[in-house]
Amino acid sequence: MADTKKLFIRTYGCQMNVYDSERMAEALGAEGYEEVASPEEADMILLNTCHIREKAAEKVYSELGRYKDLKAAKPDLKIGVAGCVAQAEGEEIIARQPMVDLVVGPQTYHRLPDMVAKAARGEKVVDTDFPAEDKFEELKARPQARRGPTAFLTVQEGCDKFCAFCVVPYTRGAEVSRPADRILREARELVEKGVGEITLLGQNVNAYHGNGEGGVWSLARLIRALAEIDGLERIRFTTSHPNDMSDDLIAAHGEIDKLMPYLHLPVQSGSDRILKRMNRQHTAEEYLRLIERIRAARPDILISGDFIVGFPEETAADFEATMDLIRAVNYGQAFSFKYSPRPGTPAAERTQVDPGEASERLQRLQALINDQAAAIMQDMVGREVGVLFEKPGRMPGQMVGKSDYLHAVHVSAEGIAPGDLRRVRITGAGPNSLSGALA
Repeated sequence: MADTKKLFIRTYGCQMNVYDSERMAEALGAEGYEEVASPEEADMILLNTCHIREKAAEKVYSELGRYKDLKAAKPDLKIGVAGCVAQAEGEEIIARQPMVDLVVGPQTYHRLPDMVAKAARGEKVVDTDFPAEDKFEELKARPQARRGPTAFLTVQEGCDKFCAFCVVPYTRGAEVSRPADRILREARELVEKGVGEITLLGQNVNAYHGNGEGGVWSLARLIRALAEIDGLERIRFTTSHPNDMSDDLIAAHGEIDKLMPYLHLPVQSGSDRILKRMNRQHTAEEYLRLIERIRAARPDILISGDFIVGFPEETAADFEATMDLIRAVNYGQAFSFKYSPRPGTPAAERTQVDPGEASERLQRLQALINDQAAAIMQDMVGREVGVLFEKPGRMPGQMVGKSDYLHAVHVSAEGIAPGDLRRVRITGAGPNSLSGALA
């Protein structure tokens, strides 16, 4: 019997890349690879890359540079680049780093075993197509090993919105939704392996429009069908666009107990002028009215958001409008970034905000959001919440899990195991987590 080959995957970026890395590991696992924890152990290194952040490609080349000595010491070591930088850079990656053996885009990783076989024969392989076949159906069945209590499940890919700052439509392609029956089948498989919470993923997940029994299904209809699966206790979804927050999806938050009271709904700016320049296709007022409708359906829902500070041509008044919107919404969590140009996007060619000014604005915005998040966590003290426990904590006898509202919660008690969903009374709030006792 041949020795098992060793695979090391480093994943950058969003939850969808985490999901993609899992599926790539499974695809290569069927070819005799098992994952290892360090590149030094590996027969194959795979970087699953993200193109959203500043200098994303340069960071990949820098990481590749760290493997030169490994490659020199182990000439048979294979190195691959996957994900959105692979899609954007293509053959340029091998031109700049000849030690790279294969480049695979996010839509073609179902072909990875064939690509690895070619690389083993000494070929350089680049595949950044947008193929007609469904990559999810081409992948081998997921292995039957037990999993942790939570899992990601991609239901939609790509985006048709073309925000002026974003490369996703160019690296992930147009919006495509997986058929509902295939999602339900994969969800049931995950539950059979011990998963109690599934987070539905998509670049624009609430634009989901997959074929299902009786016609095209919305995300709300898909969630209702998932909620019927015995053993699936919790459902979440991310990331959404305000323009696709439909009436039936808003209603689902008030009607489906398994749909958690947490919604990530990026707005990016509170200035109508900047929102228009971003091509967001909604106003600040429309976003605020949408939040009101969502909270009317589910009053306790925790809202999370995304913000870009220092977008080209943003004035001090534009920034203050964003701060006003944050005060109006009261966010439980948010991701905020200083604008960085993405080559090939419309905003990259515009007048840039002074970096020092953008940094100062970002600090102010993050301080406000941190204050809001801390106050919301403090308000949890004395409340009883559901907690899905995931792993042991740092202290002896301690277990850590996530609340309904996605807060980390640690409890010291006997008889708690990973995968247990228990009621917990919150007794304390720290900077990044809550503490509690079994109710």
